[in-house]
Amino acid sequence: MAGSGSGLLQPPSGHVFRVEGKRGPVWYAKYRLPTGRQVQRRLGPAATDRGRPPAGYFTKRLAEDWLRHTLEEARRGALPGMVATGVTFADAAAEFLRYAEDDRGCKPSTLRDYRSRIKAHLLPTFGQRRLEDITTREVEQWRAALVAAGGEPLSNKSKNNHVVLLHGVFRHAMTVYDLPVNPVARVERHRVPSTGDIEVFSPEEVWALVRTAESEQDAAIYLTAAFTGLRRGELIALRWRDVDSGGSTIRVRANYAGGQLTTPKSGKVRSVPMAPDVAEALARLARRERFTGEDELVFPGVTGGYLDGDALSKRYGRTLQRAALRPLRFHDLRHTFGTRMIAKADVRRVQEWMGHAGIQTTMKYLHYAPRPEDASLVAAAFARPPLSRNPSGGRAVAGSTPAYPTRGKPCLGGVLFARYRSSGRCHVLFMYCLCEGIRAAPATHRRRRLRRWPAASTARSRCSSGAARSA
Repeated sequence: MAGSGSGLLQPPSGHVFRVEGKRGPVWYAKYRLPTGRQVQRRLGPAATDRGRPPAGYFTKRLAEDWLRHTLEEARRGALPGMVATGVTFADAAAEFLRYAEDDRGCKPSTLRDYRSRIKAHLLPTFGQRRLEDITTREVEQWRAALVAAGGEPLSNKSKNNHVVLLHGVFRHAMTVYDLPVNPVARVERHRVPSTGDIEVFSPEEVWALVRTAESEQDAAIYLTAAFTGLRRGELIALRWRDVDSGGSTIRVRANYAGGQLTTPKSGKVRSVPMAPDVAEALARLARRERFTGEDELVFPGVTGGYLDGDALSKRYGRTLQRAALRPLRFHDLRHTFGTRMIAKADVRRVQEWMGHAGIQTTMKYLHYAPRPEDASLVAAAFARPPLSRNPSGGRAVAGSTPAYPTRGKPCLGGVLFARYRSSGRCHVLFMYCLCEGIRAAPATHRRRRLRRWPAASTARSRCSSGAARSA
């Protein structure tokens, strides 16, 4: 090794050794980092029995594999603890929130969700830990112990959302604090089954919801949501200048959520067709005494400001109960629009109307589009060939080619019965009309029982021509 005064990093090296402890043998690893610092670590108890060692036990080979992996991480500078950032996870999370708000321009609803999840699920476990000390194994253990507010285990989808947020915090810390490795990068996401099933209202249920609404404005909101697919925040931000009665369209320009006015979710303005029923409902609202100016809100609060979205959702829930309808979400009114329109318009137009950023989001509605011609395609694929009449006047057969090859020489109308003996009774297996060279009577498929025959395997019979011949 070069002297410490050379200023050069040394290649990492180390070895494993076994120690006989009071409770049995234990494997240790001792290695030197490129900075010159020596580390000794207890790996785990030694496996003394033959065969595969239990979980947490080590053989010499497993201990050497662990050391080899550790030294390789040290060479790449990715070993936890090699780089001292001096930053706690709480500091990194605060920097990530600033970055999401100022640099990325995330919407208020997204920021509110980030802050809530960091406070409830990330800070209690990692808040005061140094970034470089957090390992992949600790992240996996944290994920396995995640529970909801009521103490019930979280769903795989919720756990994946927390892991993605944690991954984002560490990925940003790699840029800002020169963190050498992201411990969340190697954590596999849980599988989340997707059935593709969507709960939606029928047209009759939509009208029942409208009739039972607590006010005329709420009734117009429910009807507009179901017939245009606007999100709740887009409905709250809708102004009279965005309602084009002459063009029968509604222009979606803004979204109100989290107490702030922002652009629609896709970030783009879009136009949605306005059905006559929606136009009539909005026309009735336009006849009210106030809040009807071009810049006024179509669905205002009591004082003309933005409507309280949470209060609207509560009134919606009470309306569902009074109308004896299924307890579907307010957002399912938007799904109702998607499932109904996919049956009338192509998927690209539905995507534009609903403001989906990608076509994949719209395609979840495709299986709601009725396609009766599909049944005809299946029927044609499995159609049986047409029946044709035997040229000599015999029974009808399928197709014009024999299903089985004929046997023997042509006869004068004789029919050969091939038989086998079973418990003293003979059954018809096949019947060939040798003079016509095609498969004959379909009754042979029924293996009809005949009277008791002698041991002989052939007998006289007649074909359609009436001629007789010994087979």
